[in-house]
Amino acid sequence: MSEQLKSLFLSSQDFFRANPGKATATFSVTSSGDGALHRQVKIREFILDIDEPQNLGGTNQGPNPVEMALASLATCQEISYHLHAAALGIPLKEVSVTLEGTLDLRGFFAVDDETRPGFTGIRGTVKFDSTASKEELMALKESVDHSCPVMDLFRNRTPVEIAF
Repeated sequence: MSEQLKSLFLSSQDFFRANPGKATATFSVTSSGDGALHRQVKIREFILDIDEPQNLGGTNQGPNPVEMALASLATCQEISYHLHAAALGIPLKEVSVTLEGTLDLRGFFAVDDETRPGFTGIRGTVKFDSTASKEELMALKESVDHSCPVMDLFRNRTPVEIAF
């Protein structure tokens, strides 16, 4: 699998260097529901249930949006680790990412206009099953943190326009 990932990564680099105009990809989701807080999100051929826990008014039929944001970051990191390790020739059998984020719910419930509704901080750990040296794993982490699209979303402002 590592050789396939390496080939995919390196051939993609070559292709996009030669064809920068073909490097844009658009992803989309559609969310709807027939109740208040329980929603269904269609992503390609997949349907995900999103809901709030009961203590926040939901029916607990799925993870909530901020949990999905953490899941997106964790899995994007893991996928990026596998791809970058293969491309860099760093042995990596498995990687797992554990994250937690803190919200001040006064922002979400509009209690205090000065309180941010989003995460005030995210903390986590990465665990590697690898024979690589600590230095190789640090170089891999730097490469992944620099290239992970979801990490970029958390670290940088992204223009968002939602019309009605």
